[in-house]
Amino acid sequence: MNTSLFFEDFQPGLKVLTAGRTITEHDIANFAGLSGDFNQIHTDAEFARSTPFGQRIAHGLLGLSIASGLAVQTGILGANVIAFREVGEWKFVKPVFIGDTIHVEMEVAEIKPVARLGGGSVTLDVHVNNQSGITVMKGLWTVLVKSRNN
Repeated sequence: MNTSLFFEDFQPGLKVLTAGRTITEHDIANFAGLSGDFNQIHTDAEFARSTPFGQRIAHGLLGLSIASGLAVQTGILGANVIAFREVGEWKFVKPVFIGDTIHVEMEVAEIKPVARLGGGSVTLDVHVNNQSGITVMKGLWTVLVKSRNN
């Protein structure tokens, strides 16, 4: 069953909040192996103690990837998404630490029909927040979404 929204269902101002997800040491180790990014700030607890953060931090792109997955789990970015088109003006505002629980707040900022694709472009203003409500990353995501009649 397709619970994904169609292009016509998106309107500026529509807000969606995801569930939370706790970042684990296992997540960081797996992402390091997958990406090849073994920077000591992520993987070496002793080294990380000597940094301004005082502890290991999650890869920024790991946080972005998990945020994308949380957004998909809401159902709004499911089977009707033609393509994830752009991550724009993305800022890594604060570190994400092992044990932090992040969630995503999305608001539809703009919609544009793209008739040749049988749908349209949806721009989402995205804030990834931790368990304290502090924004750890933010920016714009643009997705192409098919129309109901296609």
